[in-house]
Amino acid sequence: MGSPLRSLVHDDDRYQRSFHLFLERSSEHQCMRDFIHLKLPDILSSIGDGKSHLNVIGVGSGAGEIDLEMLNELHRKHPEVKVDNEVVEPSSQQLHNYKVLVSQKPELNYIKFTWNKMTASEFEEHWKLRKMTKKADFIHMIQMLYYVKDPGATINFFQSLLDKNGKLLIILVSGESGWGKLWRKYRNELCNTEISQCVTTGDIKSFLDSKGVRYQSFDLPSQMDITECFTEGDEKGELLLDFLTEVLDFSKTASPELKAGVLELLRHPDCSMESEGKVIFNNNLGVIVIDKPT
Repeated sequence: MGSPLRSLVHDDDRYQRSFHLFLERSSEHQCMRDFIHLKLPDILSSIGDGKSHLNVIGVGSGAGEIDLEMLNELHRKHPEVKVDNEVVEPSSQQLHNYKVLVSQKPELNYIKFTWNKMTASEFEEHWKLRKMTKKADFIHMIQMLYYVKDPGATINFFQSLLDKNGKLLIILVSGESGWGKLWRKYRNELCNTEISQCVTTGDIKSFLDSKGVRYQSFDLPSQMDITECFTEGDEKGELLLDFLTEVLDFSKTASPELKAGVLELLRHPDCSMESEGKVIFNNNLGVIVIDKPT
């Protein structure tokens, strides 16, 4: 038996490089932006209930580009309102990038930013230790529930922070995406559950259904060009494979059997379509919106 595969999150520099390449090769952020501009305004219209002050928590905010688009829509719906924005992000590089972005936008002076360099679990611990009673009007968790030990418990905690008319927004890959198919087949080999969970919107809906929690859901069609993954030794292809498998140096450290099996599945019609010489991976996302518990 070879040495266990190491998770990509152990090497933040390589993780950030593979993530940026993923964004370049996919329509991930574009499909989120479409949702934010077309669907989110209606969701945000009912929060706040006439308050002059709104509390927002961004969990796993990354470099802030998507956060600021959501805050902009919030401002358009509630132009008179001041916003307290708690940013929760464990990567110091991403947090730095977010701060730089904010510093270039003086028009955001209606927002007070609080920077929390920590994971969602650390934030929860911190919140409970300080016996915080503050409630949130809008909480968003975009592409981050993979990185908590117990996604259900994390949802329960953040849902408990919602104020009257508050909304919790979750975005994850769809169970019907290529990711869902990849994880169903290779969960045991690829998912180091100490670090990351292979969780999709399908799993979260099953959890919420079992608890009788009502939610709205939306599908976000998205795709990703993974053609470079099939050229042996291609540097960008190797970075993308690391991102797809969440394994550090997957091409070099996976067994030949696992590597061949993953590449075969990635190319399979269940996961991708081939068009004009390119292999286009199904990167579909799902959105789940949860209200304050009744």
